Amino acid sequence: MQSDVSFARIKQFPILMWILLFGSFITRGSYYMVWPFLAVILYEKFALSATNVGLILSSAAVISVLVSFIGSALSDRIGRRPLMYISGILYIISFSLLAQANTIIAYAGVITLCSIATALWRPLASALIGDIIKDKSTRELAMQSLYFIVNVGCAVGPMVGLWLGLTGEQSSFYITAGAFAFLLVLLWWGFHQHSQLESAETDKVKEARIDTEANDKSKAITEPNLPAEATVSNKKGNQLIKVLVADKLLQCLIFANILCMFIYAQMDSSLIQYLTRAKVPDLLELISAMIFTNALVIISTQFLLLKLMAGLSLINRIQAGLVLLMLSQIWLAVNPLTLFWGWIGAIIVMSLAETILFPTMNVHIDRLAPDHLRGAYFGAASFYEFGFAIAPLGGGIILDQLGGPSLFFIAAGLTLVVIYLYRILDKLPRPDFTQFKPQSSAE
Repeated sequence: MQSDVSFARIKQFPILMWILLFGSFITRGSYYMVWPFLAVILYEKFALSATNVGLILSSAAVISVLVSFIGSALSDRIGRRPLMYISGILYIISFSLLAQANTIIAYAGVITLCSIATALWRPLASALIGDIIKDKSTRELAMQSLYFIVNVGCAVGPMVGLWLGLTGEQSSFYITAGAFAFLLVLLWWGFHQHSQLESAETDKVKEARIDTEANDKSKAITEPNLPAEATVSNKKGNQLIKVLVADKLLQCLIFANILCMFIYAQMDSSLIQYLTRAKVPDLLELISAMIFTNALVIISTQFLLLKLMAGLSLINRIQAGLVLLMLSQIWLAVNPLTLFWGWIGAIIVMSLAETILFPTMNVHIDRLAPDHLRGAYFGAASFYEFGFAIAPLGGGIILDQLGGPSLFFIAAGLTLVVIYLYRILDKLPRPDFTQFKPQSSAE
């Protein structure tokens, strides 16, 4: 299926979407000023092994993935708004505490809170886009735009942090906390504006309905009411479990993307640990340059690649991204430790893979999900995060036992497994969603 993406559709974005984009820019920028250097801080403060650092990061991430799935499924019932507020408040609290932590236990606890907030926020933001933008092509562009602006923040954050001398400084976590506080204020205003627009549209629809159905009182009685909505809500939990158990395609997709995220996450955790322990020259400058390069490649090629690959199916786009990901892992495995631009070259190839893979995965889930279970499907997709969750520990163990080159050769081999899993997706059964569709349109 071709992507019918016109940049004129950007004008159709509602105000809440623009707030989400701006908020994502400021929060991701401040986040990446400090978070990628956490492994360096733990190593320098406590002299932890790669396995121990990985254990801390992985334990926090595993807990956060479980919370994310529950929270995302719950958002279909109680709404995205309250859960987004909760995750934003968690961000503020956790980053404020992270700026003051001075023991391993304190770091472990606060990192867990940060990870829970992150794992809640991402699927909620994706599901919210589906809620506020009904047109499929405009929604696809919105998801691409969100991914784009996040990476603009990722590009700006580390370089600004380095320029201001904040890179690797624990106190700079306060900046991230402040950014999320500002985002919550913007979100509150945005939700208020969006609710007013929806109310105005609803009033117009009701007036039109009254005009066309004035002589048919029986139809007026069929308007959704709270008891019916409550009945539907009570059935959703069982429906969700039945759908996920029956959807074999979704299960295979989740497993494939867990492996994919495990491979990609080595850049965020194990690669930095590898470079830190190998004492490569200009370590902080190299890490900042890699993060900047990653984001710069994405923001400069994302829409170009989107246009060039518009004629390919989603699966073919993903397969192309996986081949690039495999090549990047081989490059990382063979690159000499002191070859600064070699590391940058490998990151460029990996970034091209990410540019293709990550937004396409979100669009893939959006197309697979039935409208009334979109939040649950994005919540199920958050199990991809298990790949990120186990990457620091798995990568740390391999790093300690076998070394960096072996780690990246293993990652390249896993990419072949993911490519095979995507090839068999279309052969797997899916449920009959009409059996699980709610009786009421109220959700």
